[in-house]
Amino acid sequence: MSLKPQPVSVFGAPTDVGAGRRGASMGPEALRVAGLVEALVRRGVDAVDRGDVAGPRNPWQKPVDGYRHLDEVVAWNRAVMALASAELEAGRMPVMLGGDHCLAVGSIAAVARHCRATGKRLRVLWLDAHADFNTSAITPSGNVHGMPVACLCGLGPDALVHLGGPGPAISPSEVRQIGIRSVDAQEKRLVREHGLDIYDMRYIDEVGMKQVMEEALAGLDANTHLHVSFDVDVLDPAIAPGTGTRVPGGLDYREAQLMMEMIADAGGADSLDLVEVNPALDKRNRTARLAVDLVESLFGKSTLMRD
Repeated sequence: MSLKPQPVSVFGAPTDVGAGRRGASMGPEALRVAGLVEALVRRGVDAVDRGDVAGPRNPWQKPVDGYRHLDEVVAWNRAVMALASAELEAGRMPVMLGGDHCLAVGSIAAVARHCRATGKRLRVLWLDAHADFNTSAITPSGNVHGMPVACLCGLGPDALVHLGGPGPAISPSEVRQIGIRSVDAQEKRLVREHGLDIYDMRYIDEVGMKQVMEEALAGLDANTHLHVSFDVDVLDPAIAPGTGTRVPGGLDYREAQLMMEMIADAGGADSLDLVEVNPALDKRNRTARLAVDLVESLFGKSTLMRD
């Protein structure tokens, strides 16, 4: 299957309102400094930078009823959803630069609504160290960046569950989670109850990334919209230190490259989140530069002599 030639619209959502540490708000600029748009243009992609969506400042308050900054999280996600929806309607691929991973509620709500309107099936690849399936009742922190998958699947506050219309936006059967290695005890119970399809690091170690991606991409066809939600903490901290939720034992460089190349081989993504880059914790923008390298592979750059 060849890569889809759709034009790309990059936009930033510079907030860390859903996170537990400050700094992800600087992620969009770090990715721009690392040359993301220029790298896509060099690959022949019609890529434009739409600038940043706007939202409220991070008030840095304690949780209320199990959520930190819920009103602010909702406002940012509405802004993300609005811009992503406009780009999808214009026939362009939205690439959302976070910011923290709570913003995927808005981007995926837009994609899910677009799929319903166009009669397409949806597949979400969630590349992350965490399942992000917490709820207000079980969250250890109240940070909403640990809840977006649950919210999208109908477990969360009404303002997020119904963000893009009557929820839930997606079903667990539409999600494939890759690279998971940190799941809270109560969250594990919820994940099992809802049947999330998880390819954790042990499974990747046992069968290899090639088989994992073959399974995660199985069944894709021309009528499937593929959304990739890429949290840089899926990568091992040794190669990607610039993120606020580092977990040892993540993907190494070759595993990550193969993952992205196989997505490209399957036809590529139709929408993309690139989140949790925290330059305040990074070394000379190393994590953003690696993320750009991997996104190039997602758009067809091969590390091997097969072209």
